[in-house]
Amino acid sequence: MNQISTGNAIPDFESLSTGNKTVKLTDYRGRFIVIYFYPKDNTPGCTLEGQNFRDNIEKFAALNAVILGISRDTVRIHEGFKSKQELPFDLLSDEDEKLCQLFDVIKMKNMYGKQVRGIERSTFLIDPQGILIRQWRKVKVKNHIEDILNALTEADK
Repeated sequence: MNQISTGNAIPDFESLSTGNKTVKLTDYRGRFIVIYFYPKDNTPGCTLEGQNFRDNIEKFAALNAVILGISRDTVRIHEGFKSKQELPFDLLSDEDEKLCQLFDVIKMKNMYGKQVRGIERSTFLIDPQGILIRQWRKVKVKNHIEDILNALTEADK
């Protein structure tokens, strides 16, 4: 699979998801799609990021946008995280890292002085025709939701 780039169509993919579903990208054709990659369920930054999306779900819905969260956690772990945080959107499991590779979010990171492979927090905005229109890399959780909503508002004009 080739990596994605802004202005190009995202190849259709499918992934196991919360709710005992298999989600395909084309399931959301006709809507904006916000895909956010995050390192791990039940960690402080990832929990806050999920809560920020949850707390703004009506704003995203008003802009015809669906949210999908992706990490390497299993669907079982995602189910617990989604339930605990009352997340009103699906979490996709990418245990085999195919989506992480497609979106080029697996990076070497420093953790407690050691190099580890992990997901670089990233967000991607796909238009209703399946074209990548924005991407954010090395995301900082604070104020990120506002950046996405502003981009959506501009794209929806």
